[in-house]
Amino acid sequence: MAAEGGRAKPVTPSRMENFRKVRTSEEEMPLPFPDLPPDVVEMKVKEGSKIRNLMNFAMAQMELKGRRQIVFSGCGRAVTKTITCVEIMKRKLGGLHQVTKVRYKTVLEVWENQDPPPDSPAQNLTVHKNVPSICILLSRDPLDPNQTGYQPPEPQHEAGEGTLGSSTKGLKRPLPPPCEELLPKKLQVQVSDSARGTGTTAGQQDH
Repeated sequence: MAAEGGRAKPVTPSRMENFRKVRTSEEEMPLPFPDLPPDVVEMKVKEGSKIRNLMNFAMAQMELKGRRQIVFSGCGRAVTKTITCVEIMKRKLGGLHQVTKVRYKTVLEVWENQDPPPDSPAQNLTVHKNVPSICILLSRDPLDPNQTGYQPPEPQHEAGEGTLGSSTKGLKRPLPPPCEELLPKKLQVQVSDSARGTGTTAGQQDH
């Protein structure tokens, strides 16, 4: 309806199920850690990232290229995956100092109307979201223990367990008693001959 009593009625908005998210972008923010080297590696974890791919690259940076520090960051639904990656690296390398910073960042989503009104241009809907974000710095070198979010390296409990495991790994399990069908033919003949001799002796005793 165009107008009623001099007032225009608002147009009924399209239902959200007609919209499809076509683009997502995150607000660019500097890392919240001072005195980082300019070439520090930042692992930007996304919701669809594969943990195996992330860890293969991150471990190569720390072990093969000799990096001293690395940063993992993620926001929204990727926060849990970011923490998982950090825990895997701490368990694999050990002795890492950690600083965790939590903050909010703006995510911009663009939604496109899949069923626009006839003779109307495509309608886009832009949504700004404030989502939780996490940045975690792992360092081989000591960090300031007085800064907020600092965690010292975890005790190496697994070292003793690994030594015990390696000492017992070399022990061979006892072999099962050999079965006759698994013995070489020569031994089978000897076994059968001795068995026949025993049986003959037993028979003579019976007589």
